[in-house]
Amino acid sequence: MTEQTLRILAESETSVLPPEEPTAREIRAVFIGLMIVLGLGAVDQSVVATALPRIVGDLGGIYQLSWVVTAYLLASTTAMPLYGRLSDQYGRKPLIYGAITIFLLGSALSGTAQSLTQLIIFRAIQGLGAGGFLPLSQIIIGDLVPPAKRGSRQGAIVAVFAVCSVLGPVIGGVITDWLSWHWIFYVNLPTGALAFVVIGRSLRRPNPTLVRPNDYLGVALLTCCTILFLLILTLGGSEWPWFSPQIGGLSAAAVFGTALFVLHLRRVPEPVLPLDLFDNRLFVVANIVMTLTFMGMLGGSLLLPLFFQIVMGISASDSGLLTGLQMIGVVVSSVVNGRVLLRWGRYKPAQTAGLAVASVTLAVLAWEVGTEQRIATIGSSLFVLGLGFGLVMPNMSVAVQNALPVIHRGVGTATLAFFRSLGGVVGVASAGAILAQHLNASNGTSVGVDAASGSNTEGLSLVLSQSPESHAALISICRHAIATTLCVSACIVVVAFVAVLFLPELPLRAHGGTANRPPDAR
Repeated sequence: MTEQTLRILAESETSVLPPEEPTAREIRAVFIGLMIVLGLGAVDQSVVATALPRIVGDLGGIYQLSWVVTAYLLASTTAMPLYGRLSDQYGRKPLIYGAITIFLLGSALSGTAQSLTQLIIFRAIQGLGAGGFLPLSQIIIGDLVPPAKRGSRQGAIVAVFAVCSVLGPVIGGVITDWLSWHWIFYVNLPTGALAFVVIGRSLRRPNPTLVRPNDYLGVALLTCCTILFLLILTLGGSEWPWFSPQIGGLSAAAVFGTALFVLHLRRVPEPVLPLDLFDNRLFVVANIVMTLTFMGMLGGSLLLPLFFQIVMGISASDSGLLTGLQMIGVVVSSVVNGRVLLRWGRYKPAQTAGLAVASVTLAVLAWEVGTEQRIATIGSSLFVLGLGFGLVMPNMSVAVQNALPVIHRGVGTATLAFFRSLGGVVGVASAGAILAQHLNASNGTSVGVDAASGSNTEGLSLVLSQSPESHAALISICRHAIATTLCVSACIVVVAFVAVLFLPELPLRAHGGTANRPPDAR
């Protein structure tokens, strides 16, 4: 940072938090509004995942299936750091209003999509808005509640997120079965209107307003690098061979863009990802752990609705109920985890145990999917998997906010959310690439999918209406692809388990003042 920037931050530090501690009633009112906002994004993600087989059946493009989710996650991921920085400059309330507005616009457009390409574009608009939901909610709670008292709040955030993720598949299945998949986007509109009203009435405290330059070029470079990397994962081995000139050109562009981005970070006084944040060892380890955790979590769960509906032959609504078992496990362990943090002030033991449970359970799930085990057995494993992940997620933002100075709370929290979401994007893209590779290996002939023109396929509904041989071939390919995805996810979560062992555990501050970073945070 420049001397001028440091001086501005130092002068503003005394006004970062309100002079008075907020009352319990005020915190509760704000908290309810934030839960509605988080629920809005959580329901949307899980609803769309359940409806993916029907969407592909109507619009075609099985090779682009993962991009319906990837476009959303990519847009939300790249927007997260900018939301954190802008909220430091203009306040939390205007930014969360803007995020909700953009999200609802994308929802309305997605409901009108007539092709998979249109839907992918409109989902990206949705993601630009949703990128502000999680970081802004965590930043606002960080403004109001000190770290030592934030355990139950963080646990409740994940619990509400998970409850909505449980309801989402059920709602998505019912809407898809009884109406059409277009309506899964229209249901966001009344919920978004309610979020506007509740946030407007509850969030009234003054917010930090630090005068800081915005690194729009850095955001553009970061977006380009992420897109290039995802294109390599998605198109390699499906549209183009891994050692083709096209993939080589994309790889060269990605390397060049990354080098340019790092150089930009070193030369700009206030970059989108401040490099001095990465001097903090806890912050670095936390980002590694969350990136790998969500890479394994979302990569392992993306194809589960496809497994239940295509391989197991159950309805979309029943598929939603089975997928929701994982989120029920997340709810249970998140609530317990929050209470444990509140009572003992420790976050590392639960995260270590959770990653151990999740890695073992993913390996067991891969075996169950590959060996045609019963639905009840697979459902039980999904519940245990949720228990494991629920022990990891709630407390990491508490640990990071506790380890960083207050002037970095906004951008630090948003950066953690960015890397967490980036891991999810890579996991989703990798799962889609694995499915595409398995379909491509069959040359599409045995399942009725044209590998040379996957984007123009008439969809899974046509495949399922063909001969029993084609149907059986598709089931075999999907089963093998999903089992492979779960194996890869298990390996990724094992690496996250090793990484969390190096996470420092610092005493949690019992106040919300502007204390500097604890000396042991490095």
